[in-house]
Amino acid sequence: MKIYTADLPLKSGAKIDLIDITGELFNCLSKSKVTDGVMIVYSPHTTTALIINENEPRLAGDIKIAVKDIISWEKDYAHNLIDSNAPSHIVAAFLGNTLNLPISEGKIELGTWQSVFLLELDGPRSRQVKVKIIGE
Repeated sequence: MKIYTADLPLKSGAKIDLIDITGELFNCLSKSKVTDGVMIVYSPHTTTALIINENEPRLAGDIKIAVKDIISWEKDYAHNLIDSNAPSHIVAAFLGNTLNLPISEGKIELGTWQSVFLLELDGPRSRQVKVKIIGE
């Protein structure tokens, strides 16, 4: 069994930002030499999420707008007394910070229109995504 790990450094450019990491994940897979297995993608940040969706600019804009509608960003949350970013934490908790992607025949099994994104919820910031690939 092969195990490959990588850290992907990223920089978000806005308070709410979508960063397509699909290409970086394919690069990791190529370096790993794994042809069948699983890729675990993890964000160690409590104000980011990982999502899979279509990389279409208008949809990306729609997602950024919809993130603001999931919960009230104007509410007087108790955590805001510390950091003023409680909504970022809450939305990240709802969406999740880990993806498990199957690998088959040397490819990540994504649908035709699927891309993998880091969803920044408290930017702009420097971030990292951790990747672990396990397989044969």
